[in-house]
Amino acid sequence: MAKQSSRFDYYKSRQIPKLTVLQASLSDFSYDRHAHEEYAFGVTLAGRQDFFSGGEFHRSPPGNVIQFNPEQVHDGHPGDDTTLGYVMIYVPSAQLEASFADAVGCERAARFHGSETLLADPELRHAILDLAQWMIHRQGTRIDQEHALHRMATRLVQRAGKFQPSGRVSRPDRLLLRAKEYILAHLEADLSLAEISQAAHLSKYHFLRLFRQQFGITPHQYVLSCRVNAARGALEAGVAPIEVAFRYGFTDLSHFNRRFKRIYGKTPYQYQRSVT
Repeated sequence: MAKQSSRFDYYKSRQIPKLTVLQASLSDFSYDRHAHEEYAFGVTLAGRQDFFSGGEFHRSPPGNVIQFNPEQVHDGHPGDDTTLGYVMIYVPSAQLEASFADAVGCERAARFHGSETLLADPELRHAILDLAQWMIHRQGTRIDQEHALHRMATRLVQRAGKFQPSGRVSRPDRLLLRAKEYILAHLEADLSLAEISQAAHLSKYHFLRLFRQQFGITPHQYVLSCRVNAARGALEAGVAPIEVAFRYGFTDLSHFNRRFKRIYGKTPYQYQRSVT
């Protein structure tokens, strides 16, 4: 019996702005390494989900929860010969800040970052699946969906234990943050490695080495990932794919299609049709 082809279905919440769920079935597809601006919460439903993140490889069997912080680099692919099925919810930071702060009882926790990437947690899994099903089937009121998000945030904080405020930011982190801010501010420009490393006050050699060591991705891969994420926002706003392609520095629509599909599983046109 022939294995089914991969499928990616995106759904936008009608109640909560920019909240997106992906229902995916993978048999012959591997994601490039990339990062999202949002939090991402997933549940493996069938098969095995293998991925690299945080400097190590992970294997997620059915029932496991996957959690990525904003800007956390990862990839992903089926871990065996069976079809991989999963759901992934992408949540803008602003939608979780109040819940994180409330769960911790500290406003500084609004930018909470989970330390666990792979979790076996039935309570968290049920909250993610409840929210995913409401979005997929166009059900649930705004307060229903917000409550599911609050359950997710509360459970993550409970698992993390006592909140420890982050200490002083190290010099390498400060320098790399400058580089990332420069990239995000110049996504429509013809960026060069020299300009980015100069913004970080580092030589090209030290910048490349430090960036790869810190994020597990090259500056070039990071720039492409940021451009694809920005392009996704423009597509959701209804901008024509060809216009988006040239706005964010892709050589042509074919190049844009290839890069976008390696991160979102669909071409820009297919993605735009599915969410607008």
